Amino acid sequence: MEFSIIEYEPSYGEQTVKMWRESKEQAIGQKDIHSFEDHLYFLNHILKQDNKVLLAIDPTRDQVAGILACNENWVNQLYIHLDYQGLGLGTRLLNLAKQQSAGTLYLYTFEVNKKAQRFYERNGFRIIGRGSINEEQLDDIKYEWNKS
Repeated sequence: MEFSIIEYEPSYGEQTVKMWRESKEQAIGQKDIHSFEDHLYFLNHILKQDNKVLLAIDPTRDQVAGILACNENWVNQLYIHLDYQGLGLGTRLLNLAKQQSAGTLYLYTFEVNKKAQRFYERNGFRIIGRGSINEEQLDDIKYEWNKS
């Protein structure tokens, strides 16, 4: 399946937030602690201040299939629509983050999200720390990737 990768456009905002919230809820087993409106505000006004925000679009349905928010040092958000998981889209977006990095990337994932841990480790990330300082109050894992 072919996907278009575009820079975030606010016209996709509501669709993006819906996908993001559903994917995250399925991954960690809890509903988002923020309202839909607050999440949309975060996407439109805060996230893009320090991140390049890319969307993967299924052009046959004009459907948001994934989101990547990253900068030269961090992968801050990476979520794939439940209907598009397992198709290589996460790897494609992660590779874009690696290409634009300064040679090292960091990210956090929740410890309950075993699927994400396997994904990141398969893609060259290694565990460098553990903690639980996040809004969800869940244990998390800090990962690092270095360009070889």
